[in-house]
Amino acid sequence: MAPILNRRVGPGARLGIIALVALVVAGLVGTATTTTTAADRPVRILTGAAATLDPARAGDAASAGIIAQLFETVSAFDASLTVRPALARSWDVEDGGRRIVFHLRDGLTFSDGTPLSGSDVVRSWLRLLAPERPSPLVSLMFDVDGAIPYLRGESRDPASVGLSADGLEVTVELTRPAADFINVVAGPSFAIVPPGIDDPAALTPGASFVASGGYTLAAAGAGTTSLRANPRYWAGPPPTSEIELVHDLGGRSSVAVFEAGEIDYAPIGDFDASWIVYDENLGPDLRTVPSLSVQYYGFDTTQPPFDDVRVRQAFGAAVDWRRIVELGSTGSEAIATSMVPPGIPGRSERDFLPVHDPEAARGLLTEAGYPDGTGFPRVTMLTGGGQYDAAIVTELERELGIEVVYETMSFDTYFGRLDTDPPQMWSLSWVADYPGPNDFLGVLLGSESSNNYGRYTSPEFDAAIRDAGAASDEAAARAAYDRAEEIVQRDVPVVPVSYGTGWALSRAGLLGAEQNGLGSIRMAGLAWAD
Repeated sequence: MAPILNRRVGPGARLGIIALVALVVAGLVGTATTTTTAADRPVRILTGAAATLDPARAGDAASAGIIAQLFETVSAFDASLTVRPALARSWDVEDGGRRIVFHLRDGLTFSDGTPLSGSDVVRSWLRLLAPERPSPLVSLMFDVDGAIPYLRGESRDPASVGLSADGLEVTVELTRPAADFINVVAGPSFAIVPPGIDDPAALTPGASFVASGGYTLAAAGAGTTSLRANPRYWAGPPPTSEIELVHDLGGRSSVAVFEAGEIDYAPIGDFDASWIVYDENLGPDLRTVPSLSVQYYGFDTTQPPFDDVRVRQAFGAAVDWRRIVELGSTGSEAIATSMVPPGIPGRSERDFLPVHDPEAARGLLTEAGYPDGTGFPRVTMLTGGGQYDAAIVTELERELGIEVVYETMSFDTYFGRLDTDPPQMWSLSWVADYPGPNDFLGVLLGSESSNNYGRYTSPEFDAAIRDAGAASDEAAARAAYDRAEEIVQRDVPVVPVSYGTGWALSRAGLLGAEQNGLGSIRMAGLAWAD
């Protein structure tokens, strides 16, 4: 999902805001028996406002986090990152992983009582491929047979895409063995929406809003969003009947608002966490917020000077990436050694960060025709405002004798710029859509990927990703992903810099707030203890 832009991505953190973490999936982990009734007390959560409530249009973590409450997926991750049935009661993987058949639960309905069937799943997923307006995360569909030709407009027939429904069965035909598609469709982009979703009125609060998730949209404004429990939710009515999402504190700090009892769950920064951990009153409410995310810098590989691999290699070798993280970290960041963050199953323990070698960097720049930086064109690094920007610019000037100008841009504008006209050099943080290496490799750097913002193209890299997806065992998949990361290390289309985690204050007695790092919230499992 973020953007943290993915859900996903975000210029400073996949998606722009501090992402909240996944909570217990209702119905997958039993609700505690010592709970009060749903009407006893609402839950108030501090989070960013959604840019959109349409799953097919969302590309940021704030939107994805709210969408996950309103529209359900066929599969879902629990607090231990194990994929579980949701709208689908089960699935079968056939033809060596090239076909997946999802079996939906009996009696599913949308919040208005309209039956929910396999045709709703197919229709919802096809919306991601709409040629006139594809999803920001459309590349997650590229393993589906016929998806790319349909997206390109080469076929106008939805039946040409490998998605079909027969009552409560949904069959997905894939171009390669890709059993991890079960994990992919657990993301909010693949949530199931009602038939009238394209009517602008369908996403407005009130009786006209039709949901498939644990909550419906009761009210929405600039400062708050109110959710009301869906009594027809497949896992049963959520224990908490009302959730209030707070987006604006009016200039007050999240710690102060939490202390005043006005918020029950609030993300906080490293500085506040550093003293709260020792505070007698707030310390017991402090929670670590794991995040399966990476912050990285990238280059527009299609335009000079970064279309020359030697220039990218020079930039990679000139900067001491480890040192700038050590000196610039606010406390919770870890030095990145790979595009794939710790906690992702199948992640390699090898170090794929460019080797710091300023002398070699100067030699590469000379080979590219810029001895001692002479004649090097003006370069602008545009970011959402990262803590490492100034250090990177300083080291490039000191080691290569070149001047890089850096500028910042607001999240909404920045995301659009990345998508349509990427800067020469940029930065982004990405939170996992699903816990797999491909979400940080093929999705971000594949030649056909919609999230390949630097427009990097490498048939060799693409082949390694295909081999990883087709691998029949973990060792073969890891070897292929290692090969892909070696290519990234060599070609330097991007440089991973740091992995992040975060902190939150969570009210005592608030059950179901287990965190798994995927950057979205599932609130249907939240309940107050007696």
